[in-house]
Amino acid sequence: MKKQIEILKDTPLFFGVQEHEIEEMLGCLSSSEKNYHKGSYIFTAQDSPVNVGIVLEGSVHVIKEDFWGNRAILASIGAGGMFGEAFACAQADHLPVSVVAREDTSVLFIDYKRIITTCSSACHFHTRLIENMLHILAEKNLLLTQKMEHIVKRTTREKLLSYLSWQAAQAGSSYFMIPFNRQELADYLSVDRSALSSELGKLQKEGVLEYHKNQFKLIHA
Repeated sequence: MKKQIEILKDTPLFFGVQEHEIEEMLGCLSSSEKNYHKGSYIFTAQDSPVNVGIVLEGSVHVIKEDFWGNRAILASIGAGGMFGEAFACAQADHLPVSVVAREDTSVLFIDYKRIITTCSSACHFHTRLIENMLHILAEKNLLLTQKMEHIVKRTTREKLLSYLSWQAAQAGSSYFMIPFNRQELADYLSVDRSALSSELGKLQKEGVLEYHKNQFKLIHA
């Protein structure tokens, strides 16, 4: 429990909530923790979206798979991040996406209705939780809009430069790391991996950027 609280106090959902309040709240929210091995499905498409998940350790991908198993990465979520809240909020009958452990991962599950419904004991900090949830939903909407700006570009180069430019802006530096390997980045941008690798090589030769694995440096002309 102590380890959970140490992690949760720094998450967006529990922003402004004291540690002793979090401990009291976890019982109210009927929370439960589960561990997953790398590659395991946490949620699968067609599951009923009842719970939201908070990543305690590790990271997950939110993915969309077609009939043939081709995968598109919609989001990458690390420790402290949340998933499933938008679909639970929308009261969707079934999830249109799956969530997969990118590495060995620990997840805390919370019943969404318990988050947005004030409990019988009328916890004074529950209002803060609801406000935080609304903020999270708004932030996720902005991130989705940002991703659309990348993938609506016409070419692999344009998509790649749009994404890397955004990452540099987020980092506040021309040097930054991204949360994807090559295949994951290709899946995220909806491009072919070989085309992506080829474009990265061209951009490096042209002096536009330098990179090593998931470390990048953008170079001003």
